[in-house]
Amino acid sequence: MRPPRLAPVRLDGLRDDASPDFRAGERYDGVRYSRAAADGLELGGIVFAECAFSGVSFNETQLRGASFRDCRVDEAYAPVLTAARSTLHDVEFSNPRWGSAELYGSGWQSVRIDGGKLDYVNLRGSRLADVLVSDCIINELDLGSATAARVALRNCTIGSLDLSGATLQDFDLRGTDLRSISGLGNLAGVVIDDYQLGLIAPLLAAHLGLVVA
Repeated sequence: MRPPRLAPVRLDGLRDDASPDFRAGERYDGVRYSRAAADGLELGGIVFAECAFSGVSFNETQLRGASFRDCRVDEAYAPVLTAARSTLHDVEFSNPRWGSAELYGSGWQSVRIDGGKLDYVNLRGSRLADVLVSDCIINELDLGSATAARVALRNCTIGSLDLSGATLQDFDLRGTDLRSISGLGNLAGVVIDDYQLGLIAPLLAAHLGLVVA
């Protein structure tokens, strides 16, 4: 079992921007944003590199194809998050609050999510590598047709997990509370503990057509 390989995000010498003027397709480097609001903006293809966000609001912001690299994002707020086909590389999230997060077709490399509550996370068809999610509540996590390697969900609570068509390697679910799981035919590469095995045993039996008498 190979754990996620994560390097801490180090941000030095950032300049503060109290009134950011975000524009689609533009690049922003080395900036600290505090309580910034980008609600409802069209920001497709925007690039943030070596930036820090504190209390940012991305509600109904169009972030399709956006890129975040070497960024730290604290307390991000987005009842509706639209960021399909986005790229996250060396990004740390702390206590995010996302409602419906449309992130399908995204690429995540070296990403950490610590704490927070996420209602629905759609990562269908995404590619994830070296991802750690800890102490987070996720009502629905959709990884259908995703490719994931060295991913760990630790001390999380997940209402429903969809792994239909997913390709998984070193996918660690130990210590996470799973309420329901679909895509049982794609569990190869998943690591669970004894307690979790007891919980999903009836689902596995039904999936395989086993009769327990």
